[in-house]
Amino acid sequence: MESQQRSPLLEVKGNIELKRPLVKAHSRLPLPGSSFKRGRDQMEDVVEPEKKRTRGPGTASKFAASQPRAPVRTTVPPTQGQTAAPKLPKKTGLRCSTAVATVLKNQKPGPAAPAQKPGTAAPPKLEGKKPSKRPAWDLKGQLCDLNAELKCCREKTRTLDQENQQLRDQLREAQQQATDLGAERRTLEGELSRVRAQAEQGQQELGNLSAHVLELEERLSTQESLVEELQKEQLGLQEERRGLATRLEEQEKRLQASEAALSGSQAEVASLRKETAAQVALLAERGERLHWLEMERRRLHNQLQELKGNIRVFCRVRPVLPGEPTPPPGFLLFPSGPGGPSDPSTHVSLFRSDERRGTLSGVPAAPTRYDFSFDRVFPPGSGQDEVFEEIAMLVQSALDGYPVCIFAYGQTGSGKTFTMEGGPGEDPQMEGLIPRALRHLFSVAQELSSQGWTYSFVASYVEIYNETVRDLLATGTRKGQGGDCEIRRVGPGSEELTVTNARYVPVSCEGEVEALLHLARQNRAVARTAQNERSSRSHSVFQLQISGEHAGRGLQCGAPLNLVDLAGSERLDPGLAFGPGERERLRETQAINSSLSTLGLVIMALSNKESHVPYRNSKLTYLLQNSLGGSAKMLMFVNISPLEENASESLNSLRFASKVNQCVIGTAQANRK
Repeated sequence: MESQQRSPLLEVKGNIELKRPLVKAHSRLPLPGSSFKRGRDQMEDVVEPEKKRTRGPGTASKFAASQPRAPVRTTVPPTQGQTAAPKLPKKTGLRCSTAVATVLKNQKPGPAAPAQKPGTAAPPKLEGKKPSKRPAWDLKGQLCDLNAELKCCREKTRTLDQENQQLRDQLREAQQQATDLGAERRTLEGELSRVRAQAEQGQQELGNLSAHVLELEERLSTQESLVEELQKEQLGLQEERRGLATRLEEQEKRLQASEAALSGSQAEVASLRKETAAQVALLAERGERLHWLEMERRRLHNQLQELKGNIRVFCRVRPVLPGEPTPPPGFLLFPSGPGGPSDPSTHVSLFRSDERRGTLSGVPAAPTRYDFSFDRVFPPGSGQDEVFEEIAMLVQSALDGYPVCIFAYGQTGSGKTFTMEGGPGEDPQMEGLIPRALRHLFSVAQELSSQGWTYSFVASYVEIYNETVRDLLATGTRKGQGGDCEIRRVGPGSEELTVTNARYVPVSCEGEVEALLHLARQNRAVARTAQNERSSRSHSVFQLQISGEHAGRGLQCGAPLNLVDLAGSERLDPGLAFGPGERERLRETQAINSSLSTLGLVIMALSNKESHVPYRNSKLTYLLQNSLGGSAKMLMFVNISPLEENASESLNSLRFASKVNQCVIGTAQANRK
């Protein structure tokens, strides 16, 4: 590193020494700053060449004989690597004069030489021999010798003055050279500092390069390891490539086979497209036919319901409950139908004995038989599923756009609420008509969705207690309050009715319906009566508004389904007025019987095609007037008790249901738009 830093400086110094030597070769000036002092011999060495050039031959010989010759010193040219000579001191001329004076002082006087004529040469003297000493009396000879010596000294002085002048000129030259060399030295020092700065910068760069080299070496090692990994990966990829090439060959073979199969499939696809087009046309035709068949089904279904009667009455006898007395044999009879024992029963016979009647002989009179005929009679052993199966088609008529109303009529404890809502618990066999009807509607609506029909269902549940409408689905502060519910028309000129301040809840599944029924059971007005420990003292009306739409054909239909659990129909008992707190039961019974009588009058007026139908005489008939007219289908369940002690009330219920069964209402029409 040091050789690299010093090489530029040495190269510059060498170039300067080659171009301009510090001291000329013929100069005898000592270098300034020398470590030795000039002596007499040295001074003679300096001035001797000039003496030889200026003196004559005789003077030179004489001077050479009188002075010992000093060895000649030659200047050695500076070698490469040495520094430039420093400046000469300014007092060089003074030192030279001092040296000359020293020479003259040390010189001994000799005998004067005889004067020579111009142009004649003095006889040569033998070097090393001294002239003979003049005798003391030869003063003239001595004077001549002194004059000659004085003349020689003057010549020598002139010569020395000339040499001094030359030395002064040389000194000025040397000083000029020293000045130039000083400027050059300063320039070289600046260059040296610049070179040193460059060297330092180079050193720093070298350090940076060394660090970079180390970093590159590390990166190189990393790259080498990466290259090794890549080589390994390349080997793996080559293996994979060979495997893929093999698979490619297999795929190409399969592709060729597939292309061959594709060419065959394209022809098959062309034929399938033609067949698909034919199938699409056939499907459209079958869609039209399916729609026509659906309309025809609805028409035939409605016709079948009309043949059965727009007002139908079913009789259902509940079974004997645990703890109740067993009725006597033959109290209730269920004769077989026209088709034999396998045909469902449509008749019921009740035998009643009157103890007040007797014969003259005192023997009790034979019991009286009362025969009644209905559309269907369900004995005590009939289950809930059997009962719903009979009314399933009537419930489906509501989806077709026909208003449907189903009543449960009978005395207290005859099983009306059980028929409509079902028994306690979660036994599926005990479910009533309301949950079964909604499950059936949801299922049929799902099936009709494939034909383009969409249905929505909105449920409400109210009760009519003492001619006051209450919302059984109310919650919070409105729970149990019925004074703010009124029956109003939806709008001016509209025939549709609504109950103000009542909840109308959209339903779409069985769980939502079950939650509504559970809430309604908690809110319904019940009380203990002589016939039943927990008797319903109000009419409960479950309404389901059904709306259907066929967007593809622009068809709409809508109709309500009303499932009504009527209050107990027992007659007034005179003994009730004498018991504590029975006046409220008396007022409830009067309101119940009045509304039931109004229901009978409305049905009779519809059957007789009377111009005025007394719907407004009761809140029950006013709320159900759109489901009781000629465009509606109505079904009444008359529920009776199997106990003999309830024979009188059972007989009254059967008579009322028989009158309703004899009524005929006009042909029903669907509510379609």
